Amino acid sequence: MANPVLDLKRTALLSMDLQNTVVSIYTKNEPEFLARVATVLKSARERGLCVMHVQVGFRPGLPEVSPRNQFFGAIKNSPQWQQIFQGPSGAIHSDVAPLDDEVVITKRRVSAFTGTDLDMILRANEIDTLILLGIATSGVVLSTLLHASDADYQLFVVKDCCTDQDSEVHACLTEGLFPRRATVFTADELLDILKSATD
Repeated sequence: MANPVLDLKRTALLSMDLQNTVVSIYTKNEPEFLARVATVLKSARERGLCVMHVQVGFRPGLPEVSPRNQFFGAIKNSPQWQQIFQGPSGAIHSDVAPLDDEVVITKRRVSAFTGTDLDMILRANEIDTLILLGIATSGVVLSTLLHASDADYQLFVVKDCCTDQDSEVHACLTEGLFPRRATVFTADELLDILKSATD
């Protein structure tokens, strides 16, 4: 694959839903996952790329969630599931945690855009290119990619910095659907791209 040219000043890396309990559930069989993401974040920061973080979070009682929402409605009805997004369980994992000056977007839906100020922040900083990674491939990555594609962002997905409980779904998305809307590459390929990116 020929390396695409990135304009670092107009590109943001979105690290999405890498919260403690989510990570522990989804990466049981991927011991190198967090280290790979951490390496990507480190390289992005060294090149001056805008790094942003996305997390799921709710007010007490989840007033943001409609009972008509099949996915989040189930969480609203389960105190056990709500704990996943509260306190230390809901914190972004320390291995990939934000630095002090990095923006953290808190969302109440699957997409990083729905109901958040993400688009406003990106446009205020003249960012038109996004690099996506996170958990799950069929959740936040898919939903955010589809929204961003329709909003005319140039998109990249780091496929081995995304994961899903269903490996076949992950493969179907990263090898089938995502390449229709984005450039898909590995963490190692991204590291090479960042080395050759323009300032």
